[in-house]
Amino acid sequence: MLHAITRQVARMRARREEGEGGFSLIELIVVVAILGVLVAIAIPVFGNIQGTARLNAAKAVAANGATQATALLAQASPATLIESGDANITVGWGNVVGTNGTAPTTIDGVCVWAAYTGDAAAKATSGPGC
Repeated sequence: MLHAITRQVARMRARREEGEGGFSLIELIVVVAILGVLVAIAIPVFGNIQGTARLNAAKAVAANGATQATALLAQASPATLIESGDANITVGWGNVVGTNGTAPTTIDGVCVWAAYTGDAAAKATSGPGC
């Protein structure tokens, strides 16, 4: 009997010293839960980043349009609208986004709007006449 107990104790020591690898089920569940929380936080943040990018794109297009129109009027040329370079961005004259006004004849009257299609919040106007 004593010999069997000694053998069992020796096996237990050997197992402990070899250190069986792997993770317990609890450790794996904790890791999955932490990843779930991180994903739940990251998805809304990513959506907000896309909205901010659309708004900044509309602002840049409106500012570039106002700059171009002002430069043309300063050279005594008629003001023309720029091409946005993005099929999702619409550009027009005036300070009411979505309605196309007339081209300005003076620098003080320059106002260009730009709107990102599909995002009601991504609208911008730029120019001294806005």
